[in-house]
Amino acid sequence: MLRDVGFLEAIMSPDRVSSHESARAERATDWGTDHGTEPDVVVWPASTEEVSATLEAATRRELPVTPYAAGTSIEGNPIPVHGGISMDLTRMDSVLEIRPADHQIDVEPGVLGDAIDDAAGDHGLFFPPLPSSGDISTIGGMIANAASGMGTVKYGEIADWVLELEAVLADGSVITAGSKASKTSSGYNLRDLIVGSEGTLAVVTRATLELAGRPRQVRGGRALFSELDDAADAVADAVQSGVDVAKIELIDRDSARISNAYTGESLPDVPMVFLEFHAEHGVDDEVAFCEGIFAEHGVERFEMADEEEMADLWRARRELAVAIRASDPDRDIGHPGDVTVPISEYGSTVTRVKRLAEEYDLSIPCFGHAGDGNVHYIVLVDEDDPDELERSAAAQEAIIDHVLDVGGTVTGEHGIGLGKRDYLVREHGEASVAAMRAVKRALDPTNTLNPGKILPDQSD
Repeated sequence: MLRDVGFLEAIMSPDRVSSHESARAERATDWGTDHGTEPDVVVWPASTEEVSATLEAATRRELPVTPYAAGTSIEGNPIPVHGGISMDLTRMDSVLEIRPADHQIDVEPGVLGDAIDDAAGDHGLFFPPLPSSGDISTIGGMIANAASGMGTVKYGEIADWVLELEAVLADGSVITAGSKASKTSSGYNLRDLIVGSEGTLAVVTRATLELAGRPRQVRGGRALFSELDDAADAVADAVQSGVDVAKIELIDRDSARISNAYTGESLPDVPMVFLEFHAEHGVDDEVAFCEGIFAEHGVERFEMADEEEMADLWRARRELAVAIRASDPDRDIGHPGDVTVPISEYGSTVTRVKRLAEEYDLSIPCFGHAGDGNVHYIVLVDEDDPDELERSAAAQEAIIDHVLDVGGTVTGEHGIGLGKRDYLVREHGEASVAAMRAVKRALDPTNTLNPGKILPDQSD
């Protein structure tokens, strides 16, 4: 039976409150989760005031509230595991102000990443850390999950470009975290506490982001290798040698085959490294520097394109996640990997994933933001085959064991959500997780905001 949520229509107009089955069912899933718990109601606030009033009223009534944006998470971050209110922030989608002289932009949480870039582009600026899903992901979701993208190797993560946040706590209090100044040492760093908290501590209603000037010289290309180990070692060598590369992405042989089938490209099914260079001057020197390093690792083809041709050249990497999802109608995404390791361990980690795929007789396409040590992999499984499910779980555990043994993290950019809660203590230790629980209790003592995420159950 659905909870009584009639009080919401006193907070916002009835057309922005829905208990219809279709609306509730849509918020029970995300990109990586096909089935989940439906909320009792979906609301679309249009202002900070409405977010505040909704949270204050929900907390008094002990109703859970789960923030929702584009649903592009792969770890179940926006799924309301305890029902309650799904707070869809996509209608708070305004670019509020651009201050070109300060390289700053103020936006609401429902703004898509590409819209930020478009608005900044009118002033010769851009938002460097956008992930490749910027056309379908909101800035609120990116901030909540501490997202990053292909440009992290040069520009850092989303968190590095967030200056100030307006956010609403579970009791309805509105706070400001951070500063529009380029730096501050004033008080506790609440901004970085909210970034990556996956909607469990506060709901972001405004973000001030830093922008950068568009580079004058942009070159991109790809390199083909016959062996995956050589490709991974070439990437690590280039980063360690100081090549000024903006993007450096790796896909394995399986991913190349899947991508070719999906896009209709006729590239050989071999490991590939995709590259992009941004510079104010001397970009050709960086390209030559990188090509020389790759040659030492047996590169077979090293091809560059101009800026106009790069979209086609990068298509194989850009559409890879969708291609893998569509590649085998008999198998689902069993374990989506998002591990990150020190760059010196990148090659060993890629090799470990592929060897485990062979050992457990599984299909595990492997790719990722190689320059910052981020390895993405997708364990494809037949959910009707108990033996394959067991083997996939064992392979996932073995991968995580390796990653933590070499000083890595179980998630580089997609967050913990539902899928990785069991690894939190293993990565951080009991005392650190206890400190996280203390922060959660202090800011959300009623456990209103996105309960059941990040922190493992006390009984685990």
